[in-house]
Amino acid sequence: MAILFVSEGVKKPKLKFKDISFWIKQIILNNNLIAGNITYIFCNDEYLLDINKRFLTHDYYTDIITFDYCAGNMISGDMYISVDRVKENCEVFNDSYENEILRVVVHGLLHLLGYKDSSDTERELIREMENKCILMFQNIENGCFK
Repeated sequence: MAILFVSEGVKKPKLKFKDISFWIKQIILNNNLIAGNITYIFCNDEYLLDINKRFLTHDYYTDIITFDYCAGNMISGDMYISVDRVKENCEVFNDSYENEILRVVVHGLLHLLGYKDSSDTERELIREMENKCILMFQNIENGCFK
């Protein structure tokens, strides 16, 4: 099974994809699940807006859309990420581009793991999980992960 990072109509962000893949697999393993095929597709606002309209009948910009192909305990899915939204989020939340990309990457993964964000309580929980996962990534980068 594979974790892939591709782009559609935009330049793929310069990230530590090997570390990110390891991180994603660890998050899945920590939930006693198995990593299947997971693809992150980096695109622009218009590309993701078209997907949002066609598949979800939503007419607004978003930073990520997750398509869940999970079966049993195998986590699989496609996640489309708008680099335009991520850049705007950096300014809104006064955070770095890398941190915001990581947040969106793990947000989509958390959806595959069953986390929702429809209510205030769910949004608070998924945000807490994003923060824990980002701390885990920082520990991986610093060689502190066991």
